[in-house]
Amino acid sequence: MSDSASPAREGARIVVTGATGNVGTEVVRALGADPRVASVLGLARRVPRWDPPKTRWAGADITHDDLAGHFLGADAVIHLAWTFQPTHDPVATWRNNVLGGVRVLDAVVAAGVPALVHASSVGAYSPGPGGIPVDESWPTHGWPDTAYCREKAYLERVLDCFECENRGVRVVRLRPGFVFKREAASHQLRLFAGRLLPPGAVRPELLPVLPAFAGLRFQALHASDAAEAYRLAALGRARGAFNVAAGPVVDADVLADVLNARAVPFPRGPLRTALSAAWRLRLLPASPHLFDAVVHLPVMDTARAREELGWSPRYGAREAVAEFLDGLRGGDRLPTDPLSVAR
Repeated sequence: MSDSASPAREGARIVVTGATGNVGTEVVRALGADPRVASVLGLARRVPRWDPPKTRWAGADITHDDLAGHFLGADAVIHLAWTFQPTHDPVATWRNNVLGGVRVLDAVVAAGVPALVHASSVGAYSPGPGGIPVDESWPTHGWPDTAYCREKAYLERVLDCFECENRGVRVVRLRPGFVFKREAASHQLRLFAGRLLPPGAVRPELLPVLPAFAGLRFQALHASDAAEAYRLAALGRARGAFNVAAGPVVDADVLADVLNARAVPFPRGPLRTALSAAWRLRLLPASPHLFDAVVHLPVMDTARAREELGWSPRYGAREAVAEFLDGLRGGDRLPTDPLSVAR
C-alpha cells in the first residue's frame, strides 16, 4: 500500500460512490478538471447518459454489489452514496446508508485503497450551544430521533474503529452544511416536501411573509464549493474531520431578504404539530423529527478546512440559497432523473 501521508500521484484514479447526486455530479466535474486526475469511476444505482471528461460509469448498489472489484487500483474513494427516503421505513435507510457504508469501508480495505473521503454531515453533530460556533471536536451523537442524524452519527463511530484498525488508510470526514445548487432544487424539494409544496409556489410574490420561529438557523454552501472540498481532500495530505460551510449563517432575516419577504415571529410548536400530522398522513416525506434536529444543529467553525485543506467557498450561503430558489422556479434538473421518492 502506498504512503498514506503522500498526496495522490500524478495520473490518479478516483472512484466516487453516489456520483449522480446533488454533490456527486459536481465532484465528478471538479475531478475531471484537475490535471492530476487520470480517470474517474462514477458508481451509481442507475448509469446516466451524461459524459463528463475522464469519467466512466458503472452501475452498482452499495448494499449488495461487488465494490472491491471497482475499487482496485484506485488512489482514493469518495463515498457519497446516501438515501433520505423512505422516512416511514427506517430499516430501509439503515440498510443502504449504514450497512452499505460498512460495505464500502470493507471494500476499501480489500482493494488496498490508500485514501477514503467520507461524506459525513452537520447532522452528525450533537445539539449545539446556541449560536456559538463549534469545531470538529464537538460530539457527534446526532439527534437520536432522526434516522438521517442517527445514521450519520453511527457511521462516525464505525469510522473511529476503522481508523484504529486500518492506520495505513488516510481517512477524511467532511461535515458540510446544507448543500444547494440550481439543478438539484426540484429534486430536493420533492424529497422533503413531496407534493405538498409544488416548486412553482416558491416565488417571492406568493410568500410575502416568512414565519420566523425559534431555532430557524442553518449553514449552507453551493454544491460546487462542496465538491472542491472533496477534491482537495481526495488529492491532498489532509486527514481527519473538516467542517465545510459558507457564510453567513442563514437565519430568518437572511431568508426574508432572499425571498423579499417580511419575517414575522411565529411559535414553533404549531408548525411542528402541522408537520407531524402531514407526515403521519403521508402527505409530507420529511419526518417531523428532522425538523427537531435542524432547529438544534450547532453552528460550525470552518477554520480548519480553510487552514489545513486550503478550502474557501466561491459562493456565499445567501447565493447558494438564492440559486436553490431560482432552480425551483426554473425547473432545471440533474443530468440523471432522480430515483422515485418513497413516502
